[in-house]
Amino acid sequence: MKKTLIYCYDAYCGWCYGFSPVMKQVETDFKDEIEIEVLSGGMMIGESVAPIDKIGPYIQTAYKRVEELTGIKFGEDFLWHINHPDLSDWVMNSEKPAIALCIFKEYYPHRQLEFASDLQFALNYEGRDLDDNEAYLHLLEKYSIQPEAFFSKLQSEAYKEAAYHEFSMCRQLQVTGFPAVIMQLNENRFYLLARGYTSYSDLKPRIEAILKEPAM
Repeated sequence: MKKTLIYCYDAYCGWCYGFSPVMKQVETDFKDEIEIEVLSGGMMIGESVAPIDKIGPYIQTAYKRVEELTGIKFGEDFLWHINHPDLSDWVMNSEKPAIALCIFKEYYPHRQLEFASDLQFALNYEGRDLDDNEAYLHLLEKYSIQPEAFFSKLQSEAYKEAAYHEFSMCRQLQVTGFPAVIMQLNENRFYLLARGYTSYSDLKPRIEAILKEPAM
């Protein structure tokens, strides 16, 4: 029986974007032993929702640290908004991409990590506004999802509740920052394997050690 690896991330978390290649490698190397569940953390909801002109100056410095440590690259279209926050109408709001992930899980539960990574690439490299429905059109085409059905669900209260349930689950798991990786062995046993960006060379032996433990 496969064990569950819970990946708590947020679509607007730059460190999660840098962590995406690590998680993809985890999925490749441990696909026969673990199921990966991606939970949206709700990093920017409620009072934390911020227009780009408020948070842009912080990201101007922060993205460079992410690039240096992880090797990931942020795209020119994304950086235009970061470097011209007074000209951009972006609002950083985690709600819509979290709802989109909940919808996507119904279509392709085994590809949720891929979709989450695609969302982050769309934002951080292609410069798509995840608070705008148009940002999702190319992904609907990629995954052969009917746009009318998807956008109807995107407005649905049920899927909004599902997204907020994920935010709540992350809090229950005592996740206070992203990314975070937790291994669940059974109903009551959880192991925190990564808090913040963690290299694959550090994460892999931690996963291997937990996999050796009995689930009971």
